[in-house]
Amino acid sequence: MRMFNISAAPHIRQSTTTAGIMRDVSLSLLPALAIGIYYIGGRAFMITVLAIAGAMLSELIYEKILHMPSTLHDGSAFVTGLLLAMNLPGTVPFYIPLVGSAFAIIVVKMLFGGLGHNFMNPALGGRVFLLISFARIMTDFNFDGVTTATPLARLAAGESVPLKEMILGTGAGCIGETCALALLAGAAYLLIRRVITLRIPATYIITFAIFVLLFGGHGFDVEFLVAQLCGGGLILGAFFMATDYVTSPITAKGQIIFGILLGILTGIFRFFGSAEEGVSYAIIFGNLLVPLIERITMPVPFGREGKKNGK
Repeated sequence: MRMFNISAAPHIRQSTTTAGIMRDVSLSLLPALAIGIYYIGGRAFMITVLAIAGAMLSELIYEKILHMPSTLHDGSAFVTGLLLAMNLPGTVPFYIPLVGSAFAIIVVKMLFGGLGHNFMNPALGGRVFLLISFARIMTDFNFDGVTTATPLARLAAGESVPLKEMILGTGAGCIGETCALALLAGAAYLLIRRVITLRIPATYIITFAIFVLLFGGHGFDVEFLVAQLCGGGLILGAFFMATDYVTSPITAKGQIIFGILLGILTGIFRFFGSAEEGVSYAIIFGNLLVPLIERITMPVPFGREGKKNGK
């Protein structure tokens, strides 16, 4: 006898699956990844492979040990490894992506119940863990065989950075964050596929732009503003990590508040902190506040009874 699940209306049918979303995200990241590998070299490719393999193996081993059904087919571990790799310098030792991906999957994701239960973006959690544990290694950038500072570090030191370098990805930086043009192409793909909306990234970027104009110390300097927008993983973070379904608000008002919060925090970390970058810390801090944001922006149920007679 066939059993059917009965539920109350409305009944919504949708062809979108987790695996399909993860596939679209992976495809959207390929242009920026390809540019990073082209300019940094084969080492960037190996780091990417190791990060993805480390994430998938960590999830597989964890589930095997605890006799849990495999969830590798949903593609989330693959995307976590890919995003982590794109947030790493091309000079890190090969054990770094393995350690980072294992922390991202086991500690940030699986220990909290797996996909849908993690309280912060796993890839960013892994990156910040590596930044804290291996600070020197994670801030060592090499380009064309020469150790050099990132565009944001050069801007912070008062140097000028050619915008062409930041737009086309011909300068130093993490594997997947240097080419603004490729990242915007990937973001456009996600928008066309309706995987993400502009609500969070647009609010995030606009808020940060206003912060730069007010507190960046350069006044209305368009070149400095564009350099700040293109550098330091802001585009990668705004479109590909701040929009994570699990760790971002589900309400429209909440997403706007979330984007404003991220823009302000990124500006504070960049211009008033000790580091030139602040996207990773801003998004993680924002992730922690998502439950509160959703609580204050959740619509009141229709027909809810109000207080009567002052009670």
